[in-house]
Amino acid sequence: MAVPKYYEFFPVILTFLGDGNTHTSEEIRSHCSDVFNLSEEDRNAKIPSGNKLIVSRIGWAKTNLKKAGLIDTPARAICMITEFGKQTLGKGTDCLTLEYVRQLQEKKSDMLPAPAQETVSTSDAQSPIEAIDYAMAQLKSELADDLLAEISKMDEYDFEKLVVDLLVKIGYGKPEQNSDAVTKKSGDEGIDGIVKADRLGFDAVYVQAKKWKESSYIGRPEVQKFLGALVGQGATKGLFITTGQFTSGAADFVKKQLNHKIVLIDGKQLAELMIEYGLGVTTVDTLKIQRVDTDYFSADD
Repeated sequence: MAVPKYYEFFPVILTFLGDGNTHTSEEIRSHCSDVFNLSEEDRNAKIPSGNKLIVSRIGWAKTNLKKAGLIDTPARAICMITEFGKQTLGKGTDCLTLEYVRQLQEKKSDMLPAPAQETVSTSDAQSPIEAIDYAMAQLKSELADDLLAEISKMDEYDFEKLVVDLLVKIGYGKPEQNSDAVTKKSGDEGIDGIVKADRLGFDAVYVQAKKWKESSYIGRPEVQKFLGALVGQGATKGLFITTGQFTSGAADFVKKQLNHKIVLIDGKQLAELMIEYGLGVTTVDTLKIQRVDTDYFSADD
């Protein structure tokens, strides 16, 4: 099954802590994974930031249970049930819904209110960090689409200059070294740009840049032609970059080349690199997320 929503962990966590002992976060995650019979794929599933999905959801479940007064954290990554949690557990776990736990958080009452009819929105299935992560991923995806739309309006020569600018941004040489990196429109012998890869110009990357439709595929024959152009130039390093896509045959062909290093970058990767290195984009807002500095509070005097 898929990883449960964070509030579906409420009864499982409280029941596990019902023995009155302290338990680590890892023990809780392991127990919950076993109870829900999660596969290895589910246990290792990640959110866009790279954090594990189950860690995010169980972490948010524990935060909600603590705010409701049902569990406590006497030490970092250590949890135990409270007396109020034991009383609640003694009356059964059927009432441990999201709405009920929220009522406890608001009222902080020793009396159990009757569980209200629960209505859960799609966003309630995610922890706040998850929601931010997925929102950022969506914004990044939309930005990548916008970048490719702008690139589609460029002529071939300007696109080739963009590719060179990107390589300089990544760290291949300096702008002044590569001011003439784009080759002439005619007589380029299959090479669109030559980027000096080091300060002294001893090494260079030969570039082929193809501005094709996003739905277009570049196959093995085109990459073979590029390899031939590299051989003709006596070059060993090449970058084939396109706004389209590469076929699996093209990718397999590149892997088999032992004497030449060829890197293939498709439209999606191009947009991601432009975002990562700040080419053609600008920052309009910054989100700062803070947490408690446990080292400060546990530091010895």
